[in-house]
Amino acid sequence: MTFGNHDHHIERNKEDVQKLFSSVQQYLRLEVRRPINKATVEKFTFVCMHYPIASWHDMNQGVIHLHGHVHLPADLRIAEGKAMDVGVDGNGLEPLSLDEIVELMKDRPVKKLALPKDHHEKRI
Repeated sequence: MTFGNHDHHIERNKEDVQKLFSSVQQYLRLEVRRPINKATVEKFTFVCMHYPIASWHDMNQGVIHLHGHVHLPADLRIAEGKAMDVGVDGNGLEPLSLDEIVELMKDRPVKKLALPKDHHEKRI
């Protein structure tokens, strides 16, 4: 898991809670291999962080950034580039599968992340 803004107890490891997770960190680079057939395996690399970031390691190589925090609706959850708010707010309160994420991101261009205003910003 990656720490979010409400995970202070996990970050401080209160009551040894970190043992409940396979890993805990601020930023996660995740490589996933998915078999296509007996001879072919697809490889996807994701950068996961609770917060959206504008630039990430190997973004120019097609690495996909998955984040939460901003609670974007479905029509805004996919940024211009290979970045996506995977919070449940924009998906009928259900998580997305790896297949769904890959399908949505596969043909996206490489661009830095630019988000619309979210609920954390003051509105004028």
